[in-house]
Amino acid sequence: MEWFLYRAIRREAARDEARPAAAIVVFGAAEYNGDPSPVLKVRLDHVLELQSRGLAPIIITTGGSGGDPHFTEGGVARDYLIQQGVAADTILSETHSHTTYESVRAAAQILVKRHARDCIAVSDGFHLYRVKLMFRSMGISAYASPAPGSPIEEDPAERTLYSLREVFDTTAWLLGLRM
Repeated sequence: MEWFLYRAIRREAARDEARPAAAIVVFGAAEYNGDPSPVLKVRLDHVLELQSRGLAPIIITTGGSGGDPHFTEGGVARDYLIQQGVAADTILSETHSHTTYESVRAAAQILVKRHARDCIAVSDGFHLYRVKLMFRSMGISAYASPAPGSPIEEDPAERTLYSLREVFDTTAWLLGLRM
């Protein structure tokens, strides 16, 4: 099963399914004193490219504080997008989640309140297989759009390590652990 799951995760990581949807959901990553980390910045720059193509009317940023008492990943992402020219009223920020499951659940709740049933999910490629499973379990169709040029995906050792971690996390999800 592990080999099959690893291959499915890597196959999903290489596929960009971006298409018109109700929203673009970008998953948080570290922020440093109010600035996006290199991983988060690559994700946000990809969101800007998708948004410029007119694929979705809103963007949902996700991610809690991660231990920083002054900033959240979702808030830093929102601020960065606004600084790049995205209209503030088109960005919804979820700033309380600390796990992928919490981020997906919060984004799905936002989508359902807006009577939306689909989104474009933006993260590192290794992350998107599980994200899609989670959204599907909540009645949302998620189209994966991996952020190109992610520092994690570009380094073969990092890519393998994070993909193997996803095998564990996805197995835990399939066994009913919600993290």
